[in-house]
Formats: sequence, C-alpha cells, structure tokens
Amino acid sequence: MNGNAAEIVRWSAARIAAAVRAGDIGAVEVARAHLARIEAVDEKVRAFLHVDAEGALAQARAVDARRAAGGRLGPLAGVPLALKDVFATRDMPTTCGSRVLQGWVPPYDATLTRRLREAGVVILGKTNMDEFAMGSSTENSAYGPTGNPWDLSRIPGGSGGGSAAALAAFQAPLAIGTDTGGSIRLPAALTGTVGVKPTYGAVSRYGLVAYSSSLDQGGPCARTVLDAALLHEAIAGHDPLDSTSIDAPVPPVVEAAGAEEIRGVRVGVVKELAAGEGYQAGVERRFGEAVELLTALGAEVVEVSCPSFDDALAAYYLIAPSEASSNLARFDAMRYGLRVGDDGVRSADEVMALTRQAGFGAEVKRRIMLGTYALSSGYYDAYYGSAQKVRTLIARDFDAAFARVDVLVSPTTPTTAFPLGERVDDPVAMYLADLCTIPANLAGNAVMSLPCGLAPEDGLPVGMQIFAPPMADDRLYRVGAVLERALNERWGRPLLDHAAQL
Repeated sequence: MNGNAAEIVRWSAARIAAAVRAGDIGAVEVARAHLARIEAVDEKVRAFLHVDAEGALAQARAVDARRAAGGRLGPLAGVPLALKDVFATRDMPTTCGSRVLQGWVPPYDATLTRRLREAGVVILGKTNMDEFAMGSSTENSAYGPTGNPWDLSRIPGGSGGGSAAALAAFQAPLAIGTDTGGSIRLPAALTGTVGVKPTYGAVSRYGLVAYSSSLDQGGPCARTVLDAALLHEAIAGHDPLDSTSIDAPVPPVVEAAGAEEIRGVRVGVVKELAAGEGYQAGVERRFGEAVELLTALGAEVVEVSCPSFDDALAAYYLIAPSEASSNLARFDAMRYGLRVGDDGVRSADEVMALTRQAGFGAEVKRRIMLGTYALSSGYYDAYYGSAQKVRTLIARDFDAAFARVDVLVSPTTPTTAFPLGERVDDPVAMYLADLCTIPANLAGNAVMSLPCGLAPEDGLPVGMQIFAPPMADDRLYRVGAVLERALNERWGRPLLDHAAQL
C-alpha cells in the first residue's frame, strides 16, 4: 500500500463517511485501500473466508456516482464492512464456517445484508467464524483458525473472531457479528475493539443461519463507540419477515454516542461477574480501574448481586444445543450443500448420515448430541425444562438490578486471549470463556463490550461490559462514549494504536 492508503485504513467509519459525503475522497479509493490491506496481511491473520473485490468496487462506484449526481448519501455510505459468514448473501458464498455448506450461494439476501446495501455500505467479503457460531475461539472453523492481530499465536475470540480480527488488523473499519452467548463481545474484548449485542429482536434474524433461535442476535462491531452506533442504527428496526422482530422505534443510539457526561448515572457492578476463581489478575485490575474512572466521571457506582447468574453457563449449554439440534436438522444433503455417498445405491437416510458425519465438525456434533439428549423423552423436564426455569430467574435478577441502577458492568471475559490450541481438547475450559457474557443472551438484554486497557502480564486487551435493559440500548452508547473518551486520555491514544504492527 502507498502512504495515503496506509493512512486511510486507520480512519474511523464516521470520518470516512464524512469525507465521502464532502467529496474529499472517493468511495472507490477507500475500498481499494482496504482491499490492498486485506491482500497485504490476511495471509497471516486469516480473517476472511471470501473477499469480493469486484463486488466491493462496484458498490463503491455506485456511491461515488450517487454523490456526483447530487444524490443524498446516508451516514455510512462508502464505508467498507466485513460481514460474518452466517448472513445470507445472494452474490457471495455463505458457509457458516462449515464444510457442509462449502460453496453455497443463497438465492436471497438476509434483511441485515439488504439494509447494509441500501445504506451504501461497501461489503468487502465474508469473515471466518466457529462453525455455525459454536465456539469461543474461531478454532472450530472448517477452514482453519483466525489469529489475533495483537499476537497471531493467540485466539481472536469466537465465534465471530474473523470480524473482530478484521477490525483490529485495519482491514475494515466496520464489521457485523452475531451474539448467541457472547460471540460479538468475546472477540471485541480480546482484540481491543467495540462490540454490541442489541436487545433481542432489535435486529432482524431473517437470513441469519440459525444456531439457537431464542438467543441469536446480529449486531455491530467497530473500533469506536460512535462507529458502532452508526452501524447499529443502519441495521436495526422492525422486519415483518422475522416473527421475533420488535415493532418499536430504534433507540437514539447515535445521539447517545455524542454524550458529554454521565454525572448521576447509576452503575451497578455485578458481584457474581466481577472477580473470582479463573479470573486473570490483570483483567480484575483493569476492570477495577475502569469502575473507579466511572466514579470520577460522576456516576453513582454500587455493587449489585444477581445470584442466578451462577447457573447461567449450565443453563445456556442445555438451551442452545437443544435448539441447535433442531435447527441443524435442515442440513440433510437433500436440498443444498454437501452431499456424500450419493451413488444411486445408498438410501436417502444413508446419504444423510454420511453427509452429516463428513460435513459437521467435532464441536457441532458434540452440541447436536447434547441437545438431542436434553430434549429426549424422559430427560426433557430434568434438563431443558429446568434450564428454562433458570433462564426466568436470570431475567428476574436483571429486572431487580435495573430497578436500582441504569446500567450494569462487568469484565467481558475472565482472561485475555489464550494461545491457539490451548483449550481445543478441553471443552469445559473453552466454555468457561463465556462465563460473563451468557446472562445477557438468556434475558435478551442489550450489552456492549469496549476495551478498558491492557493486562500488565501480557500486554493484551481487556474488555469491559455495559448492560442495559431491553430497548434501552442508547444507555450503552451514552456510558460507553464517555468512558471511551476518558480511557483514551488515560492511555494517551486509542487502545488499538498500542497493537504491534502486522
């Protein structure tokens, strides 16, 4: 890349959009700079499964033509974006990181994909992920793991590690993830970026390949709180094609991201998620410093207890696999995707069994079997039914907490990014990475992860969560924006500027 391109890829989405609207730079020039960056570093990072250079440049030309003709450009027109490979795209493969869907190109766009196109966002390609979003490290992809741009020998988090890594490697200023048990927030925390799980139902799930339908939620990934807010506003809103979509106005998230102060905001530190066995000392230290900073900024900080959160991990790993065992039954080798053993002699059942055996990875098989067992006759009430009762208790804990405070806070994950391969043979240790993130999915709350510093032991990013009640997503952006500004002042510059250069 030339010097100008190397500078452009470090711009925020808000800056790029403003420059394109003003005619100070063309969307094509912006797209070419990011495509060149992908070409330069993605062999090492492996954030992308598919790069659509031709399509991206065509989208960028359309934005430039609209501006030249005097047409109105939206708040993100001309801004490049990396799309998690779990959303249907009519012009690119949608594999969900699985061999069972290798090469499949859907005949339609997901609603989220369509809204991005209508906003003039330039989709660069599809990013790597744990297969069917089942994982916490992006090591379960059938196409190989993604590296963390801070240290390529470490995980970027999961399941949306490709989207977060693309941001941290300056391959895209915006990305889309999905969050079923933390799959937006874990990668954000481990890569020093911002990730938001909106209120469940706030962003359409039509065209999102389902893992766990009552938990899955698409959301924005970015390098700044304002950029996340701009993307949130572009993708949110009611969709009649999604029966779970909320028919209500989108909260004023962009306005909230411009907040100057948080004096008087009541903040609750979740006792059950703030510290404990398995928490890295540096994570506890940086989180504690961020809480102290909230107090210095004028927030009223108190401790809040949510006792049912202790059972959230167990409940999640019954509910999510149970729903997955049903959702993944559609991959039957009969209609689309991989087909193994179809020699004209074997029965349809045999072809289906051979295809699923060859097409699904070990973690997907593990969760299908676990979910099928939990739903089976004689065990349904003991496992799935009991987990749903715990889910209700967790929602009640949130309700009680939000009766006292405006937002809740906790670390996003107990540790910084661990080495690739360290936990692949220990599923329980891997699942414990989700300890802090799962409660919000079970209750449907809005929640943001933003970087709060670097752990002194290893110099890697630490993430902090901000929780808000359903459809109060704007609270995340108000508190997040003010805290982000204060943290940047403390660290001297945006946290990502501390990352080693690729």
